[in-house]
Amino acid sequence: FQSMFINCKGKLIDLRTPQIMGILNLTPDSFYSGSRVQAIDLALTRADQMLQAGATCIDLGGYSSRPGAEDISEDQEKSRVLPVISALSRNFPEAVISIDTFRSGVAREAVESGAAIINDISAGMLDEAMLEVVAEKQVPYIMMHMRGNPITMSRMTDYENLIEEILFYFSLRIAEARKYGIVDLIADPGFGFAKSSTQNFEILSHFSAFKVLGIPLLAGLSRKSMIWKTLGVSAEEALNGTTALHMVALASGANLLRVHDVQEAKECIRLWEALEASSLKESS
Repeated sequence: FQSMFINCKGKLIDLRTPQIMGILNLTPDSFYSGSRVQAIDLALTRADQMLQAGATCIDLGGYSSRPGAEDISEDQEKSRVLPVISALSRNFPEAVISIDTFRSGVAREAVESGAAIINDISAGMLDEAMLEVVAEKQVPYIMMHMRGNPITMSRMTDYENLIEEILFYFSLRIAEARKYGIVDLIADPGFGFAKSSTQNFEILSHFSAFKVLGIPLLAGLSRKSMIWKTLGVSAEEALNGTTALHMVALASGANLLRVHDVQEAKECIRLWEALEASSLKESS
C-alpha cells in the first residue's frame, strides 16, 4: 500500500480511504462563481468552512484554466496566490495546502510560502522546470492529462483510443517524474481538458482502468460542464449531478475528490464507505 500514502511535509495522508480536496479559486473568472474569492479574509473564511466540513486539503489556484480564460503573467498569478498561502499557513498550520499551477516559479514560491502539494494541469508539459522543482521540494505531485494549453485545448479532442492514449501519456509522465526521484504521484485524467462531454463520460465509465498506473487517482468532476450541459442547467445548479457522478468515481477507485462543496462530498464518501463495508461483510 506504500504508493497509496502521500507525504505532505511530514504529514502522512492515507489515500486508501478517499479524501477531499476543497477548491479555492483566487481568480475573477473561474467557471463557478461560488468558488471565487479574492480578499484574504474571505479566503480564510472559505478555507475554514471547508476544513471544518472535512476537507483534507485546500487547492488554491490563481490562474483560471477554464476554456477561453484569459492568460495572465506569472507575477500576477503570484500576487494572487502567495499572500493567501502565507495567511492560510499562519491561521491553519495543520491544513494541507495545494497549489494549482503549471508554472514552476509559482510552484516553488508557493511551497516556500507553505503549500505542501503541487497540482499541475499539464503534468510538467507546459514548463520544463516543473519536475525539477517538485523533486527539489519533495512534495506530492498531481499530474493531470490535457492537450495543448487552456486556450487551445477545446480544439484538441480527436483521439483514436481515448483511454489507451491517456494511459500511455501517464506512463510516460510517471516514468519521467521517477527519473527525477519524485516519490508521491497522483494521476488526474482531466475531465473537461481537451475532451468533449461524451469523452468525459467515457473516461468516467472506464475510470477503474487507471488503477493499473499503481498510483492514487484524483477525480475532478465538481460542477463541470459535462454535468450541467447534460442536465440543461447552470454550474450553480450542478451540485446534485456532481454528487451522482462522485458516487460513480468512488465505486471506480477514486482516492481523491477535488470539489467545490465539501460537506456534500463528505456525505457521499460516508455513504460509499457504508456500502463498501456491507459488501465486504457479505463476501467474507
